[in-house]
Formats: sequence, structure tokens, C-alpha cells
Amino acid sequence: MKVGYAALIGRPNVGKSTLLNNMLGQKVAIISNKPQTTRTSILGIKTTEKGQIIFVDNPGIHKPLHKLNKRMMNFVYSSLETSDLINLLIDATEKYGHGDQFVIDILKNISTPIILLINKVDIVRKDKILLIIDQYKDLLSFKEIIPISALKGTNVNVFEDIIYENLPEAEKIYSGDEISDQSQRFLLSEIIREKLLSHVEQELPFSTAVYIDTIEDIPEDSPPNTDSAKKKQRKYINAHIFVEKETHRRIIIGKQGRMIKKIGTQARLELVKILDARIYLDLWVKVKENWRDAADVLDLIERQ
Repeated sequence: MKVGYAALIGRPNVGKSTLLNNMLGQKVAIISNKPQTTRTSILGIKTTEKGQIIFVDNPGIHKPLHKLNKRMMNFVYSSLETSDLINLLIDATEKYGHGDQFVIDILKNISTPIILLINKVDIVRKDKILLIIDQYKDLLSFKEIIPISALKGTNVNVFEDIIYENLPEAEKIYSGDEISDQSQRFLLSEIIREKLLSHVEQELPFSTAVYIDTIEDIPEDSPPNTDSAKKKQRKYINAHIFVEKETHRRIIIGKQGRMIKKIGTQARLELVKILDARIYLDLWVKVKENWRDAADVLDLIERQ
């Protein structure tokens, strides 16, 4: 069997998490149009008759300003060192800039095979794709260059075949039914953060984090009978949303609590599907100045 690690890297918001979810056929990474949505490396495991691909979805490559961002970039560097194949995603709708050159400069010191994935080809003219290919082929020695649409699934099957061609022969690392390495708490906290990101603007996406403090079963009021035994289990989830300023706290709570209620309602709908239970979601917004540089908060979030 062909088995190995395939890193997904690139600048923020180029579609890495969207591609991961598409390749696996289900959601394991949250998606947002806000920068730095992915803050840790997430493994997505795909097992087929050909073998096992362990995708590593990484934070967007950027120059770090806080301890949080330095940790994010450490995940990227670790993935570059340990993966069998590196897959660089770029956004076909964006012009080449300093951020792209920063990524290329990092990859120049990497000996691992690199595949270039030109994303969002479903909304870009073919002649522009050809110009991008012509530009990038002289920047690095890419193993392959593949135009794709992570959202529409264009050429993802081609991409998968090429991954297998470049992986070593080995025994499976994970069982065939495993699809991710993340804990349930982490996934639930990420779902809440995804709904939060869909409602905040400007600097708020960078300065918010979610920590699941409690997940408890809620006992039924009466002993189960034939009818009540068929009811879904009830769960209580208490989650903390960290922000850095009191003004941020007021924005997330909203006038008369409308914003936090909207975030909670949207998150609860998805949590119900994941846990197959009735959910009581209790969200608390806490001000923790400079939490992005606070090791205790970062450790707390990272361990969940």
C-alpha cells in the first residue's frame, strides 16, 4: 500500500481547509473567509484500496507577531520537515505579492517533493491560469502543477492519484475508519468559532478564541419508558470565548444579547448533528488582555 503524510500549505485563505473537507467527503476543518482561521495542524485521514493519505492541514503562512502566530508557524515548519509530500495551494484570483514570495523563499530550502495547486480555477479564465503556470514554473522545481477547484472538486481525483504516486510503500498508520486526529472538544470549539467568525469584522477574528469548559449529559426528569427512551440524549456545553478588549466583548454580545444569541443558535444547530443530541449551549465572553501572548491561555486552548 502507499501510505504517507501530505501537507497542505499556503497563504491564509487560499482554500486549504476547503480542499481537505472535499478530499475526505466530510467536514473536519472549519471554513471562513477571515485570515488565520486555521490555528493548528489538523490531520485528515483518507483510506482507500490504494493506501492511506494522511493530509496535514496547516495554518496559513505569515510573518508572526504574537506567541499565538509563532506557534501557528511552528506547526507549518514541523509539517514541512515530517511530510512525505508538500502541496502548495495558491489563489488564482490573487496577484503575486510579498506574501507569496515569503512562502517561496521558505520552500527553497525544502528537498521534499512539492506539488503546486492553483485553486479557484472555476472562477478564473483559462488564459490567466496559463500565465500563472508560466510564472510559477520558474520559481521552484515543482513535481506537478495542477489547476483545481477545492470548492467544486475540479481535478481533486487527479490530485489524489498523483499523491499516491509520490508516497512510499508502507503499512497503514491509522485504522480504516479513522478520519481525523482531533478531539471532540476541539471540533466543537472550532464549530463555535466558525459561527463567531461569520459575524465579526476587522481585528476581531484575530483576537478571539473558544475553549470548551464543560460537556455534561443532562439527566431526564423521569425514568425512561418506551416512548422517552427514543428521545435524543440531552447535553449541556459550556464554552468560553476569549477576547482582548471590553469593546470586543460588547460587540460579540451585541445589543440586548442579540449577537451572542445568533452565534449560539447557529453553532447549536451544527452541534446537534455532530453529537446526535439535544444541546443546551452556554456561551460566556471573557476579556483576557493580550491572550495571544499568554502561554496559559494558549496551552489551555491547544490541549482541548
